[in-house]
Amino acid sequence: MNKQDKKEAIDELHEKFARAKTAVITGYSGINVEQITDLRAKLRKSQVEYRVVKNTLARKAAEGTGLEPLKDHFVGPVGIALSYDDVVAPAKVLFEFSKTQEKLLLKVGVLDGKLLQQADIKALASLPSLNALRGKIVGLLQAPASRIVGVLAAPGGQIARVMKAKADKG
Repeated sequence: MNKQDKKEAIDELHEKFARAKTAVITGYSGINVEQITDLRAKLRKSQVEYRVVKNTLARKAAEGTGLEPLKDHFVGPVGIALSYDDVVAPAKVLFEFSKTQEKLLLKVGVLDGKLLQQADIKALASLPSLNALRGKIVGLLQAPASRIVGVLAAPGGQIARVMKAKADKG
């Protein structure tokens, strides 16, 4: 790779690192191509990008971004999962995959510029996804409104039943 190619690769990575809301570095030694392809497909479904990166290029690209705390962790054969929307998605997918593939090592991650250790990544993976949280919030917001409608509609229904009973008698 010549200097121009390296500069372009660094610039591309820097742009991705700057946009990423969260990232997780993984060690993938001993995982075959089929398994990595399966992992990438699972990550893609969750809108997470997985890249195998050259460490020196990744270190330079991380400078001045929210992923700068990861600089010293680009050592050995590593891949990085980047999420631009859902901060939980990379941790959740990688953690689930690591349960069946012990060779996938969750090294460290970054969330909002703060370094996450393995325990932090596992804790993040246990949180509900962004869509699940949105669903819960909508449910919480709708519940009081539906109760209010029920309470407001009840007297009208009672009056209607009383009127019908009077009409049936008379």
